[in-house]
Amino acid sequence: MPVTLHYVDQARWQADEQVRLDLVRIYYDAPKDRMPTQTVEPFIEQHLQQHFFGCAHFNDRLLGAVAIKQAEDGAWWLSDLCVRKTTRRRGVGSRLMALLGEKAKQDGRVLRIATSSLPLADRVLLSKLGYRPVANAEKPSLETPVTSDFVELDPR
Repeated sequence: MPVTLHYVDQARWQADEQVRLDLVRIYYDAPKDRMPTQTVEPFIEQHLQQHFFGCAHFNDRLLGAVAIKQAEDGAWWLSDLCVRKTTRRRGVGSRLMALLGEKAKQDGRVLRIATSSLPLADRVLLSKLGYRPVANAEKPSLETPVTSDFVELDPR
Protein backbone atom coordinates (compact mmCIF):
# COMPACT_ATOMS: atom_id res chain seq x y z
CA MET A 1 0.00 0.00 0.00
CA PRO A 2 1.70 3.27 -1.13
CA VAL A 3 1.20 5.30 2.04
CA THR A 4 2.64 8.80 2.22
CA LEU A 5 3.37 11.03 5.21
CA HIS A 6 1.22 14.10 5.84
CA TYR A 7 1.21 16.46 8.80
CA VAL A 8 -1.90 17.85 10.42
CA ASP A 9 -1.48 21.02 12.43
CA GLN A 10 -4.07 23.45 13.79
CA ALA A 11 -4.37 25.34 10.49
CA ARG A 12 -4.93 22.20 8.41
CA TRP A 13 -7.40 20.84 10.98
CA GLN A 14 -9.46 24.03 10.75
CA ALA A 15 -9.26 24.40 6.96
CA ASP A 16 -9.92 20.86 5.71
CA GLU A 17 -13.16 19.10 6.64
CA GLN A 18 -11.98 15.77 5.20
CA VAL A 19 -8.91 15.90 7.44
CA ARG A 20 -11.17 16.52 10.45
CA LEU A 21 -13.43 13.60 9.53
CA ASP A 22 -10.51 11.24 8.92
CA LEU A 23 -8.60 12.13 12.08
CA VAL A 24 -11.73 11.78 14.22
CA ARG A 25 -12.47 8.40 12.62
CA ILE A 26 -8.92 7.19 13.26
CA TYR A 27 -9.13 7.89 16.97
CA TYR A 28 -12.80 6.96 17.28
CA ASP A 29 -11.81 3.49 16.01
CA ALA A 30 -9.00 3.23 18.56
CA PRO A 31 -9.00 0.25 20.90
CA LYS A 32 -10.27 1.35 24.31
CA ASP A 33 -6.85 0.80 25.90
CA ARG A 34 -5.20 3.18 23.39
CA MET A 35 -7.47 6.18 23.52
CA PRO A 36 -6.49 8.44 26.42
CA THR A 37 -9.97 9.94 26.75
CA GLN A 38 -13.51 8.94 25.89
CA THR A 39 -14.07 12.01 23.73
CA VAL A 40 -12.05 12.12 20.53
CA GLU A 41 -12.42 15.70 19.29
CA PRO A 42 -11.31 17.36 22.54
CA PHE A 43 -8.26 15.02 22.59
CA ILE A 44 -7.32 16.06 19.04
CA GLU A 45 -8.01 19.76 19.58
CA GLN A 46 -6.06 19.82 22.84
CA HIS A 47 -3.06 18.21 21.15
CA LEU A 48 -3.24 20.60 18.18
CA GLN A 49 -3.07 23.68 20.44
CA GLN A 50 0.71 23.30 20.62
CA HIS A 51 1.63 20.20 18.61
CA PHE A 52 0.67 18.24 15.48
CA PHE A 53 -0.04 14.79 14.04
CA GLY A 54 1.94 12.73 11.55
CA CYS A 55 -0.54 10.85 9.39
CA ALA A 56 -0.53 7.96 6.94
CA HIS A 57 -2.21 9.17 3.75
CA PHE A 58 -3.60 6.90 1.01
CA ASN A 59 -6.19 7.57 -1.73
CA ASP A 60 -7.06 11.04 -0.42
CA ARG A 61 -7.76 9.70 3.08
CA LEU A 62 -5.88 9.60 6.36
CA LEU A 63 -5.63 5.99 7.54
CA GLY A 64 -3.44 6.32 10.62
CA ALA A 65 -1.99 8.97 12.89
CA VAL A 66 0.57 9.50 15.60
CA ALA A 67 0.67 12.51 17.92
CA ILE A 68 3.95 14.45 17.77
CA LYS A 69 5.30 16.86 20.37
CA GLN A 70 8.54 18.72 19.78
CA ALA A 71 10.86 18.81 22.79
CA GLU A 72 13.13 21.72 23.66
CA ASP A 73 16.11 19.78 22.27
CA GLY A 74 14.32 19.42 18.90
CA ALA A 75 13.50 15.74 19.35
CA TRP A 76 10.01 14.58 18.45
CA TRP A 77 8.10 12.62 21.10
CA LEU A 78 5.62 10.26 19.42
CA SER A 79 2.50 8.97 21.15
CA ASP A 80 -1.02 7.72 20.57
CA LEU A 81 -0.37 5.80 17.34
CA CYS A 82 -3.62 4.54 15.87
CA VAL A 83 -4.78 3.12 12.53
CA ARG A 84 -8.35 2.98 11.21
CA LYS A 85 -9.96 -0.32 12.13
CA THR A 86 -10.73 -1.14 8.47
CA THR A 87 -7.03 -0.94 7.51
CA ARG A 88 -5.33 -2.55 10.52
CA ARG A 89 -2.96 -5.48 10.04
CA ARG A 90 -1.96 -4.19 6.58
CA GLY A 91 1.26 -2.43 7.52
CA VAL A 92 -0.14 1.11 7.69
CA GLY A 93 1.17 1.78 11.21
CA SER A 94 4.57 0.28 10.44
CA ARG A 95 4.79 2.31 7.22
CA LEU A 96 3.83 5.51 9.06
CA MET A 97 6.54 4.89 11.66
CA ALA A 98 9.08 4.09 8.92
CA LEU A 99 8.20 7.30 7.03
CA LEU A 100 8.65 9.32 10.23
CA GLY A 101 12.01 7.61 10.73
CA GLU A 102 13.09 8.54 7.19
CA LYS A 103 12.00 12.15 7.72
CA ALA A 104 13.84 12.28 11.04
CA LYS A 105 16.99 11.04 9.37
CA GLN A 106 16.71 13.70 6.63
CA ASP A 107 16.24 16.40 9.27
CA GLY A 108 18.84 15.04 11.72
CA ARG A 109 16.07 14.74 14.30
CA VAL A 110 15.75 12.18 17.12
CA LEU A 111 12.43 10.37 17.60
CA ARG A 112 11.43 9.23 21.08
CA ILE A 113 8.57 7.10 22.38
CA ALA A 114 7.62 6.54 26.02
CA THR A 115 7.38 2.79 26.60
CA SER A 116 6.21 2.47 30.19
CA SER A 117 2.59 1.86 29.17
CA LEU A 118 3.13 0.09 25.84
CA PRO A 119 2.17 -3.56 25.39
CA LEU A 120 4.92 -6.04 24.55
CA ALA A 121 3.81 -6.33 20.89
CA ASP A 122 4.33 -2.58 20.41
CA ARG A 123 7.77 -2.74 22.03
CA VAL A 124 8.75 -5.58 19.69
CA LEU A 125 7.58 -3.56 16.66
CA LEU A 126 9.59 -0.53 17.80
CA SER A 127 12.67 -2.72 18.19
CA LYS A 128 12.21 -4.05 14.63
CA LEU A 129 11.96 -0.45 13.40
CA GLY A 130 15.30 0.42 15.01
CA TYR A 131 14.21 2.10 18.25
CA ARG A 132 16.57 1.41 21.15
CA PRO A 133 16.32 2.02 24.91
CA VAL A 134 18.33 4.98 26.18
CA ALA A 135 20.21 4.75 29.44
CA ASN A 136 19.12 6.94 32.33
CA ALA A 137 21.21 10.06 32.79
CA GLU A 138 21.78 9.17 36.43
CA LYS A 139 24.80 7.11 37.40
CA PRO A 140 23.61 3.49 37.66
CA SER A 141 23.91 1.59 40.91
CA LEU A 142 23.06 -1.92 42.02
CA GLU A 143 19.57 -0.74 42.94
CA THR A 144 18.89 1.11 39.66
CA PRO A 145 19.56 -0.76 36.41
CA VAL A 146 20.69 1.03 33.26
CA THR A 147 17.30 1.41 31.60
CA SER A 148 14.85 4.09 30.65
CA ASP A 149 11.15 4.40 30.15
CA PHE A 150 11.54 5.45 26.52
CA VAL A 151 13.11 4.31 23.28
CA GLU A 152 14.82 6.46 20.71
CA LEU A 153 15.48 6.36 16.99
CA ASP A 154 18.69 8.22 16.38
CA PRO A 155 19.14 9.56 12.82
CA ARG A 156 22.81 8.55 12.68
